[in-house]
Amino acid sequence: MIPQALTTYIETEIIPRYENFDKAHNLSHVQTVIEESLALAKQHPVADERLVYVIAAYHDTGLCRDRATHHLVSGELLMADTRLRQWFSEEELLLMKEAVEDHRASTDHEPRSIYGRIVAEADRIIDTDITLRRTVQYGLKQNPAANEEWHYQRFHNHLMEKYAPGGYLKLWFPDGKNAERLKELQAIIANETLLKTIFDALFKEETLGKYE
Repeated sequence: MIPQALTTYIETEIIPRYENFDKAHNLSHVQTVIEESLALAKQHPVADERLVYVIAAYHDTGLCRDRATHHLVSGELLMADTRLRQWFSEEELLLMKEAVEDHRASTDHEPRSIYGRIVAEADRIIDTDITLRRTVQYGLKQNPAANEEWHYQRFHNHLMEKYAPGGYLKLWFPDGKNAERLKELQAIIANETLLKTIFDALFKEETLGKYE
């Protein structure tokens, strides 16, 4: 059971931080990760939903500093939050810090606990439409001046490196819904004609005719 006071604190002080982040890491994103994390926790009773909730809420807060180290910064911010000590022990705080650090898809090690696996899985949120759109959005944010051809190459390369068979994305619950969704996404990535058609439509929507 998550204490009401903890929920109120997270909803008023932590979640609003996502208002200042990019479209792929906004309020909708953190709320979805929280929901997915709690759903996974219900399937794995060994996990304490209080910890799961806070980990999900904190997982991307480090974007206030930068993207490259945001997972580490998020862990630092969690550990530095003295308000959390009224609900959690030092051991629990350390578990949450490690889980936040381990959530990043490109991390070079497996999550150190069930909590890290839960938030990492929830953060994947493999939805074909959302994943493809966010990939376009991120490219535009990073290099808005580049032409459409550059953006397509970046879009294609990223999808191949992360989501194609052998890519760096790791799923920690092979029987979960993400595994099936990943197969659907891989089928689209493998069909370059279809992928280019989808990209063209998304790029036009996201740039609102800027490149016409």
